[in-house]
Amino acid sequence: MNKPLRRISIFCGLLVLALLLRTNWLQYVKAEDLSTRKENRRVQIAQYSAERGNIIVGGGQPITGSVVTNGSDYKFKRTYLDGPMWAPVTGYASQAFGSTQLESLEDGILTGNDDRLFFDRTIGMFTGEKKQGGNVVTTLNPAAQKAAFTSLGNKKGAVAAIDPRTGAILALASTPSYDPSTFAGNSKADEKAWVALKDSEDKNLVNRALRETYPPGSTFKVVTAAAALEHGVVSDIDAATDTPEPYILPGTKTQLPNHASGCEKSSLNNALRVSCNSVFANVGDKVGRDKMLETAQKFGFNNDKIDVPVRAFASVYDKNMGRDGNAQSAIGQFNTAATPLQMAMVASAIANDGKLMKPYMVEKVTAPNLDVLQTHEPEEMSRPLSPANAQKVQQMMVNVVENGTGTGAKINGVTVGGKTGTAQHGEKNAKRPYAWFISYAKTDKGSPVAVAVVIEDSAADREDITGGGLAAPVALAVMNAVLKNQG
Repeated sequence: MNKPLRRISIFCGLLVLALLLRTNWLQYVKAEDLSTRKENRRVQIAQYSAERGNIIVGGGQPITGSVVTNGSDYKFKRTYLDGPMWAPVTGYASQAFGSTQLESLEDGILTGNDDRLFFDRTIGMFTGEKKQGGNVVTTLNPAAQKAAFTSLGNKKGAVAAIDPRTGAILALASTPSYDPSTFAGNSKADEKAWVALKDSEDKNLVNRALRETYPPGSTFKVVTAAAALEHGVVSDIDAATDTPEPYILPGTKTQLPNHASGCEKSSLNNALRVSCNSVFANVGDKVGRDKMLETAQKFGFNNDKIDVPVRAFASVYDKNMGRDGNAQSAIGQFNTAATPLQMAMVASAIANDGKLMKPYMVEKVTAPNLDVLQTHEPEEMSRPLSPANAQKVQQMMVNVVENGTGTGAKINGVTVGGKTGTAQHGEKNAKRPYAWFISYAKTDKGSPVAVAVVIEDSAADREDITGGGLAAPVALAVMNAVLKNQG
């Protein structure tokens, strides 16, 4: 072969090699990136080419469905049963605007594309059966969710309820909410509904139970009580403390006001009952920032990886504040911030004798034929306090409900522990305060439910906004619903 032909042959060979390398690069290395690009409409078309599997709540009740879409290359559109009530659980799956929460995180199962459904897809190719998505079975209790949603009503707020024994989430409500069905398609009507929600000042699309943090106010005093007992600052909850009246924040000349009377030298038990700011600020200062931080973090604060499986925002206990900031944080103010889920975890750990179970809301995922593909096993997350100290805090929380600020949560024949909170916020605390209530119910069979409620805004006058008056009735309704469901 002469030299020119040899050069041409080598050049052509290099071109073929480059083509093979490029093809393999695209098919194997970049395949995942290309298939998941937003610009690749074929992925979305395939996503809605078959009926999605369902999200299911307690008792086997599906809260989602699919209908045929007319005049679109997306064959099926998502539908929702009681959409506004369940939106904080399901999220949304929209042909035009993507998906969130369980609809997004469990998309592989729901569309039937998950690797665990490979066998089902293969069999379907030979039998001619239509492709179907699998199902996501949640831990949600329909009665508890309805009680939470209807009790919140037109108030802006959220509820999180947990089974302390397992960590299973029983209710997750957020108001004002939205109906995912209104923008599940890709029509002009869907776009109009989406724009209205996206630009809403009420932040309807935000899951307040998981994705909004608030100053927890006096509900955080339960954490401070736990820290005081665990670190030996207090051993007898009925013994007098050395709290002066008035109490001056350490290192300042600022007096910390009490909204209760009889707080001077009050015991920890009585101070929680009437919610003395001075006692818990004093106790928090004696525990010290680092040990307060240690206890708060065992309850879940500062953890930015609490996935249920939707990731909750991290609740915050400041790591760098001074003594005065720590004293204020000990009563749930200053920079302290918590999600409703976090405060339900606090109540849950206390109710479960000091053992905090990791919260979760997917019990299992199943194939279209209902074969179980994966089951969640309850998992211990931490031990914020010993059983003996947890029982002391239980005693204090029961006192709050029986004789203190939380009497609105009493249930005949059931032991209920709780803590109210009214959290100030805004510049110079000028905005309407947040109303909080955390609680648990306990029977002779154990504690089946712990609840946290926050009312973010209310039409009530400022002086009438209290955790006991606004939030406790919501928690009561949720606890009753769970207890009735227990039989």
